Amino acid sequence: MTGTSPRAGDELPPLRIPITRTLIVAGAIATRDYQDVHHDVELAKEKGSPDIFMNILTTNGLVGRYITEWAGPTARLRQVRIRLGAPNYPGDEMTLTGTVTAVRGGTAEVAVTGRNRLGAHVTGTVTVEFPGAPPPDPRPSIGRDRG
Repeated sequence: MTGTSPRAGDELPPLRIPITRTLIVAGAIATRDYQDVHHDVELAKEKGSPDIFMNILTTNGLVGRYITEWAGPTARLRQVRIRLGAPNYPGDEMTLTGTVTAVRGGTAEVAVTGRNRLGAHVTGTVTVEFPGAPPPDPRPSIGRDRG
């Protein structure tokens, strides 16, 4: 982010992530996901997949990275809601994009999509808080005393 407050409609710069075998296997190990489809090509093929594929926890981490790189080091992820679609296989490139859909006080909601050659790998919404921003006024704006 450029140091200005986010506004609804702001588009985040895209982030391109090469999907390598190392990324897939390391992500699975780091998240303690030992399912064979994330590290063993032959067993993944036996189960109907053309290759190993990325797990949802790695995808979740990459979405978090994308948002925090945009929002800055003091930002806090408050909620990440994602859904997987097309798998990320070795040799793919996933491009993450995002759009700010709402801003409320010191938080912003960002719609995120990660696409690869097969289509949307991940779609979702992330709520990010910007510490130090004024909290939202809980009073309704209609009839507020303007003193």
